[in-house]
Amino acid sequence: MPIPRPAPAILREAAVRALGEDRGPADITSLVFVPETATGRARIFCKEPCVLAGLPLAEVIFHAEDSSLRVTPEAEDGQDLDAGATVLRIEGRVRSLLAAERPALNFLQHLSGVATVTRRFVQAVAGTKAAILDTRKTTPGLRHLEKYAVLCGGGVNHRFGLYDAFLVKDNHWTQLDPATLSERIAAARKLEPGALLEFEADTLDQVRILAGLGIDRILLDNMTPVQMEEAVGIVAGRCQVEASGNMTPERAAAAARTGVDFVSVGALTHSAPAVDFSLEMLP
Repeated sequence: MPIPRPAPAILREAAVRALGEDRGPADITSLVFVPETATGRARIFCKEPCVLAGLPLAEVIFHAEDSSLRVTPEAEDGQDLDAGATVLRIEGRVRSLLAAERPALNFLQHLSGVATVTRRFVQAVAGTKAAILDTRKTTPGLRHLEKYAVLCGGGVNHRFGLYDAFLVKDNHWTQLDPATLSERIAAARKLEPGALLEFEADTLDQVRILAGLGIDRILLDNMTPVQMEEAVGIVAGRCQVEASGNMTPERAAAAARTGVDFVSVGALTHSAPAVDFSLEMLP
């Protein structure tokens, strides 16, 4: 299934913002050392194996800098790449090409890092029914792009913000009167009937209470695999079950084997190391 690209407005805004941040009033190095009429060709390639993400944004960056640049993709987002693989070729004014180089590489490096880490987690839970979810632990301003990169790595997006799903966490519990819980759930269904309704559970006693309330999903927070397996048994298919808490690929695999439906991983977006990409001018 094709990976849905971020909206054009999101790509354009990210491109223009990054170009402006890097260039400022002018690229003073190119003004002095690159002839105004110089043209050339270049390629962008990865220097280590990775899962590609961010190529459409890189294309938009080059075209936002100079619409006359000819930009040719040679790979697709979501593709596994070997070291040395070319992902993009660019031809045109050298000043424009160099002005867009770093913003394009920065996004490719970061988003491919997110996709590559996501793929490791997806592979770790292969053979189980569990899907790998992202979280809201994203770089401010880059959430849609980072969540897109998660899709490129084979993961699944959780909620995008506070507006598109209910997630009652421990801090919400402190404000809840247990006697009004059913009433509050009914109010949530009335406010946003189509929104996911999820509650976090820190204990198996909470799981027992929540499993009979007709909610969509229970989030098991920082439970051991033994506790997760017991929680899945308590729920008995009455709603979905999600595991979360300091996940590594090994811990995610153990959680998936307990029968949970989802494993959410903040590290996909808050700790993904950058993948090394480079741009080289061609003869």
